[in-house]
Amino acid sequence: MLFIPLTTVMQSIIREQEIDPTEGIISHNEGISLMPSNNGLAGIEIVLAPIMGRETVLRRYIDKVRSHYDIVLLDTAPTLDLLAINSLTAADSVIIPVAPKFLDAKGLELLLKSIAQIRQHINPNLKIGGILLTMVDKRANITKSIIEMIRNAYGESISIFKEPIPQSVRAVETSATGKSIFEHDPKGKVAMAYASLAREVLESA
Repeated sequence: MLFIPLTTVMQSIIREQEIDPTEGIISHNEGISLMPSNNGLAGIEIVLAPIMGRETVLRRYIDKVRSHYDIVLLDTAPTLDLLAINSLTAADSVIIPVAPKFLDAKGLELLLKSIAQIRQHINPNLKIGGILLTMVDKRANITKSIIEMIRNAYGESISIFKEPIPQSVRAVETSATGKSIFEHDPKGKVAMAYASLAREVLESA
């Protein structure tokens, strides 16, 4: 199979070239499909910046493949660059991962303001699916304090997923093994937390 990265697909959309919507999508034996990225995606900002409709390039591609899948997940870097804006423009709902650290909690406020602006100007249908607490070390008192602060500040207006994703060496190991957490440590606490998240997302879809 020829692996075509997301960068190439987005460039084809920009050039208004005809593409096979399924080209470059890899099927995994755990029942998911994915499109890989590569280092070229770091330069997509330069390509997007001067064009008209730069915020909607990814949405134009997602619209071509949406009917083939129950749910499409877009993973973005924790920065509000043009690629992240493209993802929020294409999305119906956004899950916000937040580590229970002071700066991450403060950054959440800025991100929510940016989401509100995208909803107002570009994607009025964008919803917040919930806040996902991640890399959680329940033994630390500061962790408990920051989680409580997040729940008090946002819990009444934004859903917070029930099961936080715990901090775990086993999760870090998956990058080295090239396996999912469900294959690498299927009975571990991280796998169980992600399974709980998946159930919540499917129930709300």
